[in-house]
Amino acid sequence: MNRYQTRTSSLYDVQVKNKVLKNTYLLLSMSLIFSGAVAGVAMELNVQQPNLLVLLVGAYGSMYLVHALQNSALGIGAVFLFTGFMGYTLAPLLNSVLMFENGGNIITMSLFSTGVVFFGLSGHVLTSKKDYSYLGGMLFVGMITAMLAGFAAMLFNVPALHLAVSAAFVLISSGMILFQTSQIINGGERNYLIATIGLYVSLYNLFVSLLRIFSAFGGRR
Repeated sequence: MNRYQTRTSSLYDVQVKNKVLKNTYLLLSMSLIFSGAVAGVAMELNVQQPNLLVLLVGAYGSMYLVHALQNSALGIGAVFLFTGFMGYTLAPLLNSVLMFENGGNIITMSLFSTGVVFFGLSGHVLTSKKDYSYLGGMLFVGMITAMLAGFAAMLFNVPALHLAVSAAFVLISSGMILFQTSQIINGGERNYLIATIGLYVSLYNLFVSLLRIFSAFGGRR
């Protein structure tokens, strides 16, 4: 009986993990499309970058809303609110990159590179089933350090520091993709709404960081 119960429990765990993974990737895909559409409209309207206070309140406020509604159907709307706002804030950066002679190529290369990194790292975790939960603490410390360095770069306007921060975020975001995918398939994350915004933020940071690096080294006026 105990052996049967153990087998049944293991089968149930696998089904739950697969369901979370499926729902996460489906919602992530829809969120990315929606975010891109909002960014496109905002680019056409030539919106300006919101000030830091609006950016922080909008991003962290909508993210908090997702966490508050994670067990409700309304949480899906909160996910789209968050990703739509992030797409809106991306528009000014994209318009500035398009001012380069090869701006379109830079954006395309950044999107392609982001996709390659995401599918490569996610595919590795999905096939190897390796547990990367041990990265959690290091990634958290790295994220806080990179954010503080980013604020310092904005405050003192140091271009070299901006690039260093972007490079750091490429590495941190890549590590977060490993960590978050591992959490899903190993049962550490059972809520697909939380898993979706986690992966979205990693992809957003990865794309923006690559965009800034490619613009700095390959942008032509």
